[in-house]
Amino acid sequence: MSWEDFLALWCVVWAVLALVGYGMALAGVTKAQRIIRYTGRIEQVRLPRHGGSRTGGIAVVISYRDATSDEEVTVTNDGERGDTITSAWEGREIGVSHPRGRPHAYRLSSIPEEPSRGLGWPTFALLLVYCGLVALAAVGWGWPWALIGLGGPSAVLAAAHLPGTVRAKNHRTEELAAMDTVHGRIIAVLKDVTVDQDDHTMTTITPVVSFTTHEGTVVTAHCTSNLPDPADSYSRDVTVHYAPCDLADFTLDRAAERRGEKLDVVLNALTVVVLLATTLLGMAML
Repeated sequence: MSWEDFLALWCVVWAVLALVGYGMALAGVTKAQRIIRYTGRIEQVRLPRHGGSRTGGIAVVISYRDATSDEEVTVTNDGERGDTITSAWEGREIGVSHPRGRPHAYRLSSIPEEPSRGLGWPTFALLLVYCGLVALAAVGWGWPWALIGLGGPSAVLAAAHLPGTVRAKNHRTEELAAMDTVHGRIIAVLKDVTVDQDDHTMTTITPVVSFTTHEGTVVTAHCTSNLPDPADSYSRDVTVHYAPCDLADFTLDRAAERRGEKLDVVLNALTVVVLLATTLLGMAML
């Protein structure tokens, strides 16, 4: 089988899968469309043990009301249950979902999820079709077409995304300025040791911060950034800046957050330049 035949087959197979996926979405029978979704609330937060593991996230008890039986259901986040809950407080809304007819197979999400049509995989299959067509053009007409086919549309998408990145940076700067400030404490330092297939050991340190908002809500959260010497931070007092509208949005260093937002804009702009240069290079080499 030649490369042209292989790439043509590639495009046909993924195109068929994409059509099947979109057809299932129109018929309302995708996996995502068969999921039942609820909004749960955290009823209890269990404090992590100093020196323990971050696996599984912060242990919580969640309740939600079943729409079918109208009964209150209580669940925990023990085991593999979807999103890892890294910020918790009593009363926080958590997304709970399960396949139709299988409430024991529930999954959790950090925020309540909107109904989904399940178009992610069909769209990904369509992207693979496009990549196959670009490769087919490169094999048939010359490799500069790969630079044009991949660089051109990507440059357009990146350029279209750039203004949104700038707006997001400005919005985030305003949010940081409006944050409330309280004192917090590192109540635990979690330690996870993993060994890869080459017997290399990697240690992950995860401090856990606790702070009380001005309204009296106690928040327990993993603190993975902007904390110097995290391994020796147990019982350390820290200053926490948090967003009153979303207590999971907090930082220990607002200046570092601002620098990160600016860097994100710079990287997006450089991406546009590189992709545009790639496209122009491909056009010049035709």
